[in-house]
Amino acid sequence: METFMGYGRADGSVGVRNHVVIIPSVSCANGVAAAIARAVPGVKPLLHAMGCGRGGDDMTLHSRTFQNLCKNPNVGAVLVVGLGCEIVNAEGMALVAALAGRPHARLMIQEEGGSRKTTAKGIEIAKEFLAQVRAVEREAFPLDKITLGLECGGSDAFSGVTANPAVGKASDWLVESGGKVILTETTEMIGTSHILERRAANSEIAGRIKAVIESVEAKTHQVLGPMAKMAISPGNMDGGMSSIREKSLGCIIKGGTTRINQVVEYAEIPSQQGLSIMHGPGYDTESLTGLAAAGSQVMLFTTGRGNPIGFPIVPVIKIASTSKMYHALEDDMDLNAGAILEGKSLDQMGDEIRQLILEVINGEQTRAEINEQDGILCVYSQNTSF
Repeated sequence: METFMGYGRADGSVGVRNHVVIIPSVSCANGVAAAIARAVPGVKPLLHAMGCGRGGDDMTLHSRTFQNLCKNPNVGAVLVVGLGCEIVNAEGMALVAALAGRPHARLMIQEEGGSRKTTAKGIEIAKEFLAQVRAVEREAFPLDKITLGLECGGSDAFSGVTANPAVGKASDWLVESGGKVILTETTEMIGTSHILERRAANSEIAGRIKAVIESVEAKTHQVLGPMAKMAISPGNMDGGMSSIREKSLGCIIKGGTTRINQVVEYAEIPSQQGLSIMHGPGYDTESLTGLAAAGSQVMLFTTGRGNPIGFPIVPVIKIASTSKMYHALEDDMDLNAGAILEGKSLDQMGDEIRQLILEVINGEQTRAEINEQDGILCVYSQNTSF
């Protein structure tokens, strides 16, 4: 049985990284979170533009996202920084971290006497947390503890021929090893519902797949009107892609060939092993945030045009669809799937991806990590994203 060396958590999950996270409950606290992170190198601030000014379903979704990020397996300790008058509940975020057994603390700027006092107190807490997580050693765990998130961004006409089907081979390997795989970007599944439904574990899941894809297709028609059949970016078109259906066929092949055991909402943690679909947008930074909140400890990100973005607490492996793009952006890419066009088989490339996953979950840094391509938390809005 294959194993990896990870960080065991009190809730039974296992991290492949061991981060101290500073997360604001509202964007108004970003300045304090960033100041603490600057003063304590090694901690990760999860800055974002949300936390207030929205209501209804969006606030439920955003609260779930922030709370689940606090218990991502790669998080070793959590400091929540709130303002005091926001809608997203900072106490709820800290409580989730507590229930997951993470060292945690909560600071409210309005209660602590302002930004400087909160920052000073936060620096001391962050230093203490950093010392605690650095004392934790890696141990051996089976691969069924791994959740792999799948993402494609800046796709081109070769993405569905090289990088994405090679990722599908790696997805099948992890499912066969007992792990979890999450396929998302349901706006990029338009036109493929009939294919995915046939792979559903039962009729209920098939119905859920159909409903989700029909809902995003309806929204796309509502937003784009007669251009809905395109629904692809200018970069996709420049890369030779013809339509959303072509993009969708390339997207879903990342999920390999195994049955679909569950459909979850954005930022919801799958309860079933094997392959799941997460209902979420095609916008890369929103997808990465949702996958991290859903428990992914590592992500595969295929790209044809070249996208360097990573995620603050999850290693993101970048896989180029062509050799031309790989060599143009070699500092940002981890693997060249364009070698398939030059004679390498899909099975061989799938094996290379599998080996790279093993190296990364055992501690090898990805290009996005080395380059500190952390980006910013970007949370899905049901009203504006697709």
